[in-house]
Amino acid sequence: MAIESRGTETQGESEWELADTYVAAIQHDLADVPEDVTYVGVVRQPAPWFHAAVDENHPELGPPADLLESMREIEEDMKMQGLCEEGAHNAAWDQVGFEEAYCDHLETSTDAQAALEELVDRLESGESIALVCFENTEKKRCHRTVLRERLERRLAGRPESES
Repeated sequence: MAIESRGTETQGESEWELADTYVAAIQHDLADVPEDVTYVGVVRQPAPWFHAAVDENHPELGPPADLLESMREIEEDMKMQGLCEEGAHNAAWDQVGFEEAYCDHLETSTDAQAALEELVDRLESGESIALVCFENTEKKRCHRTVLRERLERRLAGRPESES
């Protein structure tokens, strides 16, 4: 499964399509996205090969480095205790309060706010965008799905604090 969710809305006369996928799905032609999609990476520290798979990257929309480090440390500890990779990842996500901390980053970082506004403007103009990072969210949680939901709420005119 390449796309976890896709939203299509009509805004005036322009229609936007917002999807999310992971880099391996793109590399192996498994990403089920519109033909004219712009692949927008949302990775703080992309590997060189990541750039070859996406059209652009917005590191300011990646999780803060300290949040990622906390998550990785807890995840490694949980793997040492016998949890599988996916189980350790998701348990660490909960333990560090990842979603709340990431949303706080999106709300307080001026760079993240500017990048969000740019993506909203592009979507409202009718551009199709797929948010991209590393995680296959079939079994693991990922910040890009949180980001996609935030963008969808902005485009629908709902407050970001709503679920």
